[in-house]
Amino acid sequence: MESWILIGAAAIVALIFLLLSIRVVKEYERGVVFRLGRLVGAKGPGLFFIIPLVDSMIKVDLRTAVFDVPPQEVITRDNVTTKVNAVVYYRVVDPEKAVVEVENYAYATSQLALTTIRSIIGQAELDELLSEREKLNRKLQSIIDEATDPWGIKVSAVEIKDVMLPEGMQRAMAAQAEAERERRRRIIAAEGEFQAAKKIAAAAEVLAEQKGGLFIRMLQTITEATEEKASTVIIPFPVEMLEPLGFVSRSSSHAERSNSEK
Repeated sequence: MESWILIGAAAIVALIFLLLSIRVVKEYERGVVFRLGRLVGAKGPGLFFIIPLVDSMIKVDLRTAVFDVPPQEVITRDNVTTKVNAVVYYRVVDPEKAVVEVENYAYATSQLALTTIRSIIGQAELDELLSEREKLNRKLQSIIDEATDPWGIKVSAVEIKDVMLPEGMQRAMAAQAEAERERRRRIIAAEGEFQAAKKIAAAAEVLAEQKGGLFIRMLQTITEATEEKASTVIIPFPVEMLEPLGFVSRSSSHAERSNSEK
């Protein structure tokens, strides 16, 4: 009877020992195993066994993690105070280093990203921050990735999400943009007037070369003006009709035209 009790107790102990030794890690995880304080290695994914009371295991997630950098108040190189927030994408590529080389790899990576962003933005000018954001993103990613490489961390991307400017700076930039748009509008209008004047001058030369051309143009203008209801119509007297009377000679009219062209 006592032997059966001992066998049952041994079976229970063995079952408990077996249950304590079983470990299961998911596809996106690795189990870093320590034996009596010494690193054994990273195991998984799937089912494996450890020695209870001798081995200990720390699970490490290998999926890409996202750290949202809260808005940081930074003074740019041209002494403009601004607030910048960003997002950092990173993942563990070496779980052994992530556990052994740094106490808390997630917190260490986030703090390194925060200080690096403040430093790099402080070295850039406001125009560079607004117009060359991709360049700053690549620079931030390179610096943070190089610093976290000994920890087994790979920083895949750093994106500056938003740049918040003071209200006074926003008003000044809006006024500058409005002035620039007004300048372009005036230049375009002046170019249009110049081209229209050239076309009108060319048309006047063609009409002047043909006898009676100005009179025909005048009649066409009167027709266009009287298409709608009008109470008064002014008809100019053509200069060509004075030539037969001797008041204006063709040579004098040509001379006046040539002088005006000069």
